[in-house]
Amino acid sequence: MEPDLIERVRDFNRFYTERLGLLTDHYLGLDRPLGPSRLLWEIGDRAAVRHLRDRLGLDSGYLSRLLRSLEEQGLVRVAPHPTDGRARIAELTDAGRREREILDDRSRAGATALLGELDAGQQQELVAAQQQIRRLLRLATVTITPVAADDPRAWWCLRRYAAELAGRFPEGYDEATLTPPEELTGSILLACEDGRPAGCGAWVHLAPGVAEIRHLWTDVTCRGLGLGRRLMERLEADAAEHGVGTVRLGTHRALAEAIALYRSSGYHQIAAYSPSPYNQLCFEKSL
Repeated sequence: MEPDLIERVRDFNRFYTERLGLLTDHYLGLDRPLGPSRLLWEIGDRAAVRHLRDRLGLDSGYLSRLLRSLEEQGLVRVAPHPTDGRARIAELTDAGRREREILDDRSRAGATALLGELDAGQQQELVAAQQQIRRLLRLATVTITPVAADDPRAWWCLRRYAAELAGRFPEGYDEATLTPPEELTGSILLACEDGRPAGCGAWVHLAPGVAEIRHLWTDVTCRGLGLGRRLMERLEADAAEHGVGTVRLGTHRALAEAIALYRSSGYHQIAAYSPSPYNQLCFEKSL
């Protein structure tokens, strides 16, 4: 990676945080910084403290201090969960709801003022650039790791994969076709976003130096990020590290987007190599 790329990202981060006023103790002109202001917005009317911690990625102690500060200001109440004695609920008071409305109004006014300095084409350009940044940042933070062949998170993905294919294939899809753990002679990779399963893929040995990629799937909430291609590249790299020089895969004619991914990733069509009825088109690539 070029050092200049890293410095340009850092420079953008500094510019963006300063431009949005994230460095001040008076975010949007109120008497608190961004952290507790954002927490007011995330609580909404009420939210489980556990969910706030997980969603915002906050340390438990730091979150407790933020909530205690908002309680002291009369903006938030924290009480035991009504059905789970081990959990707590945070909810806004009437004053907290009014403060949240002020935050919303000032945030919208700031965005309106910013966009107002641009013409219509520039406004669309800015929003499109923000969407692209968000897509790439999401992709960059998805983790992809090898897991055990019987990992329950991977099998949650595989069952979702089977259910989706059952709905897309005219002939349906038999879940029993999924490769059982004892036959996963290569690796299975699991993609996670914020700790939640987001996709999977596997490869198995076919012959010395030859492997097959199977069950490449991404959750619908992550499509459009480029995660499918990233999973494919990681599967190929993992197979290569295990001495594989050639990878094959088969797919159904109904999966046009998968076929496009394989072709654009350097795969060329070959004769059928598998008895699977779902492998209507077969492809191969040299690593």
